[in-house]
This record gives sequence, C-alpha cells and structure tokens, in this order.
Amino acid sequence: MKKKKTPRVLGSLMSDVCRKIGMSEAYEEYKTLQLWDSVVGDAIARVTSVEKMKEGDLYVKVRNPSWRMELNFRKRDIVVRLNKAIGYDMIRTIIFR
Repeated sequence: MKKKKTPRVLGSLMSDVCRKIGMSEAYEEYKTLQLWDSVVGDAIARVTSVEKMKEGDLYVKVRNPSWRMELNFRKRDIVVRLNKAIGYDMIRTIIFR
C-alpha cells in the first residue's frame, strides 16, 4: 500500500518550485512586493503602489509630490523595516516617483 502525502499549502510549494527552476531571487522579490502594505502601514499604502524591483532598487509610485517628499525623508527607515521583514538585506534603496 502506498503512503499518502499530506497536502501542502500552494504558497509553500511555490518557494520550492522557484528554487528548483533557478528563480529564487524572483520569488523573493515577489514576496517583498507583497510585504509593502504591512510594513509601511495603511496611510502610506493608500497613497503608494509598488511598481517593480530591479537590482536591489524598489520603485514605488506616489500619488502626490507632498507625500513623495515625506517618504524620501523616511526612506532609510522603510528600507530597514522591509529588509528586516524579508530576513536579509535585499533592498538597497527605494526610488519614489
């Protein structure tokens, strides 16, 4: 009689699949984009949208210039908090546009 495997959550399988096909970095970048709202909070999440991540630079679109200025002042803190949530220093800088 064959032993049945217990079902796994799809999210946990994605990590394994991406690692096996050599896309670990892309998967980590995707997870980072998903963390944005929880790391920055509701107020900032409402006025921003993450566009992409390229070579350690996170590109974020901001709705208006006053928020963009405010976020540039908070940039270092946000980078530190994001990297802490990820578990290692993946993000080098954030570019607000």
